[in-house]
Amino acid sequence: MELTLLGTGAPLGLPRPDCPCAVCALSRGPRVRAATALLVDGALLLDLTPGAALAAARSGHSLVAVRQVLLTHPHDGPAVEVPAGLPTAGRVPDGRELTLISGHRVRAVPMDSPGTGYEVTSADGETLLYLPPGGAPAGLPEDHRVPYDMVVADVTGRPDGLARLRATGAVGPATDVVAVHLDHDMPTGAELDRRLAAAGARAVPDGTTLYVGEYHEVPDVPRRTLVTGGARSGKSVEAERRLETFPDVLYVATGGTREGDPEWAERVGLHRERRPASWRTAETCDLVPLLEGEGPALLVDCLSLWLTDAMDRVGAWDDGTWADGGQSALRERTAELVAAVRATRRTVVAVTNEVGSGVVPATAAGRRFRDELGRLNASFADECEQVLLVVAGQALVVRG
Repeated sequence: MELTLLGTGAPLGLPRPDCPCAVCALSRGPRVRAATALLVDGALLLDLTPGAALAAARSGHSLVAVRQVLLTHPHDGPAVEVPAGLPTAGRVPDGRELTLISGHRVRAVPMDSPGTGYEVTSADGETLLYLPPGGAPAGLPEDHRVPYDMVVADVTGRPDGLARLRATGAVGPATDVVAVHLDHDMPTGAELDRRLAAAGARAVPDGTTLYVGEYHEVPDVPRRTLVTGGARSGKSVEAERRLETFPDVLYVATGGTREGDPEWAERVGLHRERRPASWRTAETCDLVPLLEGEGPALLVDCLSLWLTDAMDRVGAWDDGTWADGGQSALRERTAELVAAVRATRRTVVAVTNEVGSGVVPATAAGRRFRDELGRLNASFADECEQVLLVVAGQALVVRG
């Protein structure tokens, strides 16, 4: 099944008309994206957008053989001029299935928001799922026995939709996930590619022709990732973003609760509000059993608080205790954690702090914590496939 993406942008396109934002300013040349529309085997058009005929011509195709035009959502952008000879566009009721003259079978998939998704099966059995902007499927079976060959969806706007597809088996390890409906609320260029790769997805330029069912190397999602950065740099947001398309995540909060500390309670509340509702939370510093066990992906936030707890347990803040066995006891704890990270089979994203780039702590205990955290970060990073440094909300790839 041949699929040509006549456009890959949001309904208003990218750059948006008269928008002064940085993403729109950078969206030039191959980064320009028209509203998303798909041409399937030259016979089926999914979403009719402005300039569809011209977009098809630029990609070396024509709309003259189109026998069916299906819409996924109301068009709120510029007026659409329907090319001569093109069939009237319409939407299929949820659950209804069409069999086209071309041999394609099309089933309307219910959405959890206004719009319609379409499952397209070719005469040869290749399967494609196309979802509207801002939409996630609401009507897939809980056990989708055969994964789709390709999913074209709003990955950036609805990452939870991709998580839902993975949970039901509709998206498997070999499913080619292509992000469309791309808007100016996401970065462009290499940063967009990096974020999508972390979700096991990719973006392609307008006019790209893909072949559904053809082998394509799916982005390799790192199994162990360390995210480091300064205070309020955006490192926790980056860590959460890396797992937002996973169907099940255990959030490991190492900070616990602090009675009588409203500022800490506010921080914890903000973190909880950001997390998907499907994520579970464990408040513990006992990381080794979690790493050694089986289960969903782990998000550990954060290692600096884990180290604080570990130093508390061995009395490392006291100079005398530190010299009299505290140092060796702490090193044993950190070595045990690093060994567990090396051996784990779970997907792990861990957050830590960079504390060695600022003012030198005034106390021996403070300098001890700084030094031990630096050592822990380095040892932990050695066991990770990817290491990110977050600065002013921007993630820089240090490794991987």
